[in-house]
Amino acid sequence: MRFACGGWLIPLILLAAGCERPAVQVAQPPAIKPTVTRAAYGALADGAAVDSYTLTNAAGMSVKVISYGGIVTSVRVPDRNGQLGEVALGYDSLEGYVKDTSHFGALVGRYANRIGGARFELDGKVYALAKNDGPNSLHGGVQGFDKQLWRVEPFERATEVGVILSRTSADGEEGFPGNLAVQVTYTLTDDNQLAFDYSATTDKSTVVNLTHHGYFNLAGEGSGNVLQHELTIHADRYTPVDQTLIPTGELASVAGTPFDFRTRSTIGARIHSNHPQIQLARGYDQNFVLNRDGEGLVLAARVKDAKTGRVMEVRTTEPGLQFYTANHFDGTLIGKAGHAYAQHDAFCLETQHFPDSPNQPAFPSTRLDPGQTYRSRTVYSFSVE
Repeated sequence: MRFACGGWLIPLILLAAGCERPAVQVAQPPAIKPTVTRAAYGALADGAAVDSYTLTNAAGMSVKVISYGGIVTSVRVPDRNGQLGEVALGYDSLEGYVKDTSHFGALVGRYANRIGGARFELDGKVYALAKNDGPNSLHGGVQGFDKQLWRVEPFERATEVGVILSRTSADGEEGFPGNLAVQVTYTLTDDNQLAFDYSATTDKSTVVNLTHHGYFNLAGEGSGNVLQHELTIHADRYTPVDQTLIPTGELASVAGTPFDFRTRSTIGARIHSNHPQIQLARGYDQNFVLNRDGEGLVLAARVKDAKTGRVMEVRTTEPGLQFYTANHFDGTLIGKAGHAYAQHDAFCLETQHFPDSPNQPAFPSTRLDPGQTYRSRTVYSFSVE
């Protein structure tokens, strides 16, 4: 082997005699800048344009959000080998989301979860809501926040990117009182955190309970059921429900029940239990009372898929967490890439106030009065093991 030295080619052995090997310049990959890109996604029946916003961080993780329903249509995160994969269930087109009744990836409001009898009383006045879940109101009604067009403002910062969604829900929309001005910020950070920051104000006393309704499968969308996912929920109690899935008012201990996820367990370990609450929902569809000491973010849940090594942690300022295992999927719902979604092909971890709180005085209040600001924060953290 020979190297150039002062214009001459000399044997390698002579390098020790005063000629040094030239420095090797290794090309460095260009730094990836977190970005937001906008693209047309389709149009609604009235001709209104719907846009899609792709958030990409410096690590390569990406999240897609559309202006219709504030819906997160895609979450791509790496596995333990660094391979990016889709972990959010949903549809390939706007048409699917317009017709959808499962709330895939949606921004849910005005009231996430159920209100019993589709009614509540506030200051002596009874407000009637749409009955879209048997005798109850579910996830804000027939035309809830997931069926509305939102104004979207993207932003790019040094280590994070995101979008700010805003709209005013008019007094009387879906039966709820007050003109409710809502702003929700989705932020993707360079350390693979996806944060949801909710705020709202009203000009008339009302009730508010907002959440993100993502369906996740950490093994990959369309890969089968999530029964082998390992789950921890930091909750000593849960809220049992009646035959229509409305809380009875009891805060029951999880000890000795299929709802005890205080120590890590696979989702499927007890999902076929003969416990009446499991039989009623055909799986998990329960609100957990999160363990917390004071305000601020607390670790609510942790999920791991051992096959891919993907881990998802959920932190929130909310008092409750609805754990749902897609019990209603029966193989007839066709999602992304033609995948037929079967029972338990996903899990949902919806941070929230408790179901039916407006009719349950002992539950944490969801009341919002003029002059007050509703605030809530939830953070999904993705990593690998």
